[in-house]
Amino acid sequence: MATRGYCLCKKTSWAYKGDLTWSCYCHCDDCRRNCAAPVVAWLGVPIRNFEWTGDKPRTYESSKGVFRHFCGTCGSPIGFEADHYPGGMHLYAGSLENPEDFKPTFHVNKQSKLSWLHVNDNLDAFEGTLLHTPNDPDGYM
Repeated sequence: MATRGYCLCKKTSWAYKGDLTWSCYCHCDDCRRNCAAPVVAWLGVPIRNFEWTGDKPRTYESSKGVFRHFCGTCGSPIGFEADHYPGGMHLYAGSLENPEDFKPTFHVNKQSKLSWLHVNDNLDAFEGTLLHTPNDPDGYM
């Protein structure tokens, strides 16, 4: 069974089969600004298990080797790929068909967390990003 997601207008959609590799919250400035949100929820999947199922997204290279995918019609951010995370597709949890199914397991970039955002979830929180997670068989995050 595939896990699916889509943008606001539902023209750009995606699907992946199998298990996700990781799920987290990111507090970095780039993610916050890309989504105009105080924190962003992400899930990672192996690119080999992922496909775009609707209109292909537009892509913006936000910095060298960092590619942010978004709907060309409504502008919704959908995903992220980076040369320094080969083999992985990062997807915004908010784009999940059933976002209630999302279960984050940690935080990254805690040094960038906004002081007025109070999170009481008892999840591990890491300075910076992680290149590998314990359940990451493909060696990417």
